[in-house]
This record gives sequence, structure tokens and C-alpha cells, in this order.
Amino acid sequence: MSIHARLTLLPAIALVGLTLCATPATSEAQFGKRFKDAVKRTAEDKAIQKATEKESKAIDSAVDGGADQAAPDSTAPGAAATTSATEKKVWANYDFVPGQRTIFFTDFTEDAVGNFPQRLEFKTGGMEIVEFEGGQRALKATTSSDFIIPLPEVLPDKFTIEMDVINRNSQGVAANTFEIAGGRDGLSGDDFSEVGWGHLGVNVQGGPVKTDIAAKDEDIKRYVGKPASFRILGDGKYLKLYADEKRVANIPNALFKRDKALFVRLQARDDEDNAVYVTRIRVAESQKTIYDALSAGGRWTTQGILFDTGESLVKPESTPTLKQIAATLKEHPELKVEIQGHTDNVGKADANLKLSQARAEAVKASLTSEYGVNGDQLTAKGYGDTKASADNKTPEGRANNRRVELVKQ
Repeated sequence: MSIHARLTLLPAIALVGLTLCATPATSEAQFGKRFKDAVKRTAEDKAIQKATEKESKAIDSAVDGGADQAAPDSTAPGAAATTSATEKKVWANYDFVPGQRTIFFTDFTEDAVGNFPQRLEFKTGGMEIVEFEGGQRALKATTSSDFIIPLPEVLPDKFTIEMDVINRNSQGVAANTFEIAGGRDGLSGDDFSEVGWGHLGVNVQGGPVKTDIAAKDEDIKRYVGKPASFRILGDGKYLKLYADEKRVANIPNALFKRDKALFVRLQARDDEDNAVYVTRIRVAESQKTIYDALSAGGRWTTQGILFDTGESLVKPESTPTLKQIAATLKEHPELKVEIQGHTDNVGKADANLKLSQARAEAVKASLTSEYGVNGDQLTAKGYGDTKASADNKTPEGRANNRRVELVKQ
């Protein structure tokens, strides 16, 4: 499934159709899961192999300056190592950088269809796991529904929250798609900031500041019944809020509660057009700057360079992270780093190794050709799943293992 991007997390959602699977009998479910896992792994390995062959040619051409390169097929995996000028312009003012250390992650792949997710805590409402045509799973809410995201530690002072959602398919309900707050106490107090977002705009209530920013007409049309990636970046009292490529709010004096849980309300209604879906949740800690990390420990890890499954095309959402890397290397021309590609252990090891190498080369090509970094400062190497930084048995571990690292040489 496309949600399993190898090096980094996949923020965008590609959903076709809404064919939901009925819950089978227990023995059939067990067999179906084993069969589906085998099919999925084989399909992903083939996609990786196919992409790698095309990526190698594209990357070689990019490194050589594009000489004698035929016009790429923009729909093919690995058609180019960098994004188009139009895409870069759209994402030019996007400055969200995902936190480096994942502390909670779910894409619901380990949950049974028809059940409530095992790693969330149910509060109220009507929610269940559904499966779209193509295999992607989601948490579906059909009434106003509340749940808790339990965290293994207190939400850090510097954090990021990422939620991929599908909005209600109706403009008739003037409520947020979802609301989120720190802690377990819900949305009842005025002491801490609560964030809400939907196709009508974004709002922050509670705490020292209240704001309500209405969406433009084109954004209302864009998000009704459509997928969106919503992001929160917290740094002390600072909150920045993002919907896809747009920063929709910049609040310097908010007060988002740090606790060992997050409260979420999905503002669904009891008809099919007004269901709300969540397809991915990631909570992470933002850590040291690139230069500080390289100086202190000789390496810096990022989850902010993004790829689709089986491809090495650097996605435009990677722009803020690439800008940070480029600025650091230009400011410190004495720095020489190895760009390392790492994966989790899903799929065959040799396919992961080839893809991680292609992606490391793509990052190098992007930094030199698009951001003007001196190529003498960079080498690129893929390590596949051979250097895990966390336990692959947990979703958070696999998320942390899908990464790009800069290692001081």
C-alpha cells in the first residue's frame, strides 16, 4: 500500500473509490491477512525493482547535467530526480519540517476492518476501521466522535503533529472536520489552546489567544469530500498550522498543553456524505539543528525528505528540509557529509538496498542542481534496512527507520 513509503512518511493520500470490506470469519480473516501480506510484499518488491531501474537512469542524467536525456514520462515511477518548477513555486513558502523522532504513529494497517483501532482509546461516538479499494485503511467516523491518542511520554516542548484526513462530502455542516487538544480533558476548558480545522477554515480557541481564519472559496471547493494533510508545529508557545502546501496560521502566543495524551474530536454526522476519515497520524519530537547535531554527534536524522512508495522522486513537501540542509552546508563549506538512505524491514532486503541508494543519489542531485550546494561536500549511499535505529516490530520503530541521515565525514 502507498502509505508505506520506505525512507520517510507519506503525507499525501491517493484514494480511488470507497469500496468497503465486510468483516470475515476469524479463520478466513487470518488466512486473508497472511495472503494479503504476501501479495502486498510481492507487489511492493516489484514496484521497487521497476522504479530503481528507471531511477538510476534519471539520476545519472541529473548528475551529468541532463545531457542526451529524452523527455521523461511524468507519470512513470522515477521519471525525474527532482520536482518541476511549477511544483516548487507552489510549495515555496511552505516551512513545515517534520519532527525527527517519531513518538506515535499509526496508519491503521495492523487494525482489523470493523474494529476500533487498538492503539487509540475510544471515548464517544461511532468509529470503525474501513478499507478502501486498493487496500488503504482508515478510521471512519459517522457521528461526532472523540478519541484519545496515548503517548509514551509527555508531548515535547518542540513537537509536530501530522493528520491525514478526508473531509465531509457536504458544505451543509458548518463545523470543523476535526479538533485537537493536549491532554485527556477534551475541549471544555479555557486554559489551553485547542486547534480546529475543516473546509471552512482554521480556528484556535482557549488559552491566551483566539482566532478564526475563514477559508477562501477555492479552498472550500478543494476540500469538500477530499483528502488533506494537516500539520501542527509547536515550539514553546508558538504554533504554526498547515493544510497541505499552505501555512494557514502563525500564532506566537498560543498555549498548547503538554501531556501524555492528545484529545481528538471528529465532527462527522450520521449520513454517508458527512462521514470523516483519518488515514494517518504521526506525532514527533523536533530535535537539534543540523549543525548542532553534526557537531555534537556527527549525524543528523530527518523525516522531512519525502518520497512515494517505490520511487525516488523527491516530493515538493521536502522543500523546507532541503533548504535547511543547503543553508547549513553553504554556511559551513568545510563540512563534508554522506547522505544516507535507510529503510524499515518491510519488503526484500536487496530491493530496499537498491531503492535506498537511488533515493540518496536523488537527494544529492537535488541539493546540487536545485539548491547550489557544492557537490564536493556530498557523497551518497543507501543502506536499506541494515542500520536500523529502532525496533522494526513497532509502527513507531518502522517510522523512525524510514529516514535520511547526514553523517559527518
